Amino acid sequence: MCSTTANSRSSGSTTAHWLSDAIHGGPLRLVDLETGTNGWASPPGDVFHLRSGNYLTKKHKSPAGDYLLSPAGMDWLKSPSKLDNVLGRADNRVTQALRRAQSRGESMKSFVFAVNLQVPGKEHHSAVFYFATEEPVHPGSLLGRFIDGDDAFRNQRFKLVNRIVKGPWIVKKAVGNYGACLLGKALTCHYHRGPNYFEIDVDIGSSAIANAILRLALGYVTTVTIDMGFVVEAQTEEELPEKLIGAVRVCQMEMNSATIVDAPKIGFAKVNHVSASDEN
Repeated sequence: MCSTTANSRSSGSTTAHWLSDAIHGGPLRLVDLETGTNGWASPPGDVFHLRSGNYLTKKHKSPAGDYLLSPAGMDWLKSPSKLDNVLGRADNRVTQALRRAQSRGESMKSFVFAVNLQVPGKEHHSAVFYFATEEPVHPGSLLGRFIDGDDAFRNQRFKLVNRIVKGPWIVKKAVGNYGACLLGKALTCHYHRGPNYFEIDVDIGSSAIANAILRLALGYVTTVTIDMGFVVEAQTEEELPEKLIGAVRVCQMEMNSATIVDAPKIGFAKVNHVSASDEN
């Protein structure tokens, strides 16, 4: 099993019990970073290169370092219809884990950040990545301004950085070995702000090009390992250097490992184991 050690330090405290439940309680298991398959892991932040403190003058990038938020698990879901605002549903497993902790008077300040990549098709899939902190996000920070900002600001700033760790040549050619994309500009994103969470729903089907690339990648999904990092793009000197909100390594996933979800509720009662554009 892969530990989350290096990046758990970003939360500033030992991993809370509810967070451990979230990490290990999902339908997709936490696996070894180098050898794991059909699961997820937490890649070192330094595998990503983000805008450094002098980027605006010298265009330098540097290793990203620790995440701003701690990894809190991944869900791979299948449903008859598109799943929106996953964290807002009463029976979401991560929401439940935090609610149980708070009923005991624990983790009262915890905050969950989720990215929900919505994959269209005859049966809709969602890859949901969860990150968390035991302390409130500072409202004056770039991440805090992003969470509390309007959709226009968010669309200009929400960025995906990705790298293919393993995969056939055709996938590397289509996706790119390393790429960066402002998802809010390239795809339709919906933002959901709750009392102790923030979720971004990314509609892959809103772009014909992105959908075609994803379809190609899914055809080879059991042989592909990909790192994905999420960033609020820094555009002024005061906002530099850039920091990863969080990142995940998806390791040679099997499509049929998805949990079946009966829309519109998100419950886990039934389980069936049956480039991106260049950065400006």
